[in-house]
Amino acid sequence: MMKKIILGLIAVFALSWTAMAQEINWVTLEEALELQKKEPKKIFMDVYTNWCGPCKMLDKNTFQNADVAAFVNEHYYAVKFNAEGNDEVTYKDQIFKNPNYDPAKSNRRNSAHEFSRFLRVQAYPTMVFFDEEGGFISPISGYLKPQQLELYLKLFQSDKHKEMTSQEQFNEYYKSFNPTFKE
Repeated sequence: MMKKIILGLIAVFALSWTAMAQEINWVTLEEALELQKKEPKKIFMDVYTNWCGPCKMLDKNTFQNADVAAFVNEHYYAVKFNAEGNDEVTYKDQIFKNPNYDPAKSNRRNSAHEFSRFLRVQAYPTMVFFDEEGGFISPISGYLKPQQLELYLKLFQSDKHKEMTSQEQFNEYYKSFNPTFKE
């Protein structure tokens, strides 16, 4: 009897650990673009800053969600990009830098990276979507809960955005969307 209880507890612990351990597999943009050559997938980029509170909430509440992590890992290459960082980024044979980066302000407001300007990022956090060839699709700004992000993850993954030519069509999609991710 005791053996069954112990085995039961181990099984429950293992299952709960697996559920908690679901994480998004983050790579650099260069790695994602290279991976696309072998296995085409869209790219999902989290554009954040070190000082941004909603960015930290997105990391904690949305990106740690098992449904979000599983969907992103299956359908996208996930990239984290510090919009005020000092990394050099090569995209479409163009090099982007942050020439006004101040290392003393690494955890405070700093200058915007050239790549974040190129992506039309105007607020943090912003999630940027790219197609299977690394082409820019769209930025989506603001903190999103798992089911709110699900709408966009599925919209771009399925290419339904290509069928939409008006705000009314997006509104129709939005109204008819039935989320399945757990909050």
